[in-house]
Amino acid sequence: MRILVTGSSGFIGSHLVEALHAAGHDVAGFDLAESADIRDATAVARHLKDVDAVCHQAAMVGLGVDVFDLPGYASVNVLGTSVLLAEMARAGVGRLVLASSMVVYGEGAYTCEVHGLVRPGPRLRADLEAGLFEPGCPVCRRPLEPGVVPEDAPLDPRNVYADTKLAQEHLAASWARMTGGQVVALRYHNVYGPRMPRDTPYAGVAAIFRSSLARGEAPQVYEDGRQRRDFVHVTDVARANVLALDPEAVPGAYNIASGVPHTIKEMADALSRACGGPEPVVTGAFRLGDVRHIVASPARARDALGFTACMSFEDGMSAFAAEPVITP
Repeated sequence: MRILVTGSSGFIGSHLVEALHAAGHDVAGFDLAESADIRDATAVARHLKDVDAVCHQAAMVGLGVDVFDLPGYASVNVLGTSVLLAEMARAGVGRLVLASSMVVYGEGAYTCEVHGLVRPGPRLRADLEAGLFEPGCPVCRRPLEPGVVPEDAPLDPRNVYADTKLAQEHLAASWARMTGGQVVALRYHNVYGPRMPRDTPYAGVAAIFRSSLARGEAPQVYEDGRQRRDFVHVTDVARANVLALDPEAVPGAYNIASGVPHTIKEMADALSRACGGPEPVVTGAFRLGDVRHIVASPARARDALGFTACMSFEDGMSAFAAEPVITP
């Protein structure tokens, strides 16, 4: 097949291009680094010629720094996706693999010993300032036991990036209903690996920690470091996209995760060991909009797409620590 990859020069997109070539596909790249703006309908239409499917990776990423980021996120992620979908309809391209994110869930799954499965609301600044990082039961305030999130969990975005990723899913679903197209939305968890950009304000935490270590500085771990995440290697994410392009792949949303959660402190410790120190420092600082725990079940992706992550946490972090730091 001929596949258009938006964001083809980016962190995930560049790995996806390599994986698609290795799988025997013909790849067309589309990237802002090559003066191709996803909001430019003429440029999008030109790149869609003779394309069989699209892997849409282009996006403004990160949680957002402040309220003034709202127009940028909405423009690139929402308007840009709308332009792409309209031009796909015009070109008769009927298959889309969308790079979504686990951030659409908001907080992960929690269980109260009295009230069962519950959805805690956003954490309050006063609680975070007091060092009360774990969300309590929204009914009785008892401590909660975190669990894993399935794809049919309620969606509850809690920052501007999450808002726009959910908007992309909704727009793609509308496109599919109106055109008869098919969408596979891959909800990436914490992606890391080679070519990850350095510590810009919009970078992932793994990149920020690694950049600190490269400068000989201790990684600064927010809250108490016990936040649980699922770190999935970029080569596994690229492979998931290739599997999602299979004509037999069932449309819908899929968690793309390793299935083996780790805390932020464990990740910082692993990178620190691989770099020979210094050891991470737990600061107690926080960011409003961050969630406490978000760990998902990868069972649906395994059963329906045949996807299972191959890179172990230990091997992936050791290799990541040895990679050169990329300046965006």
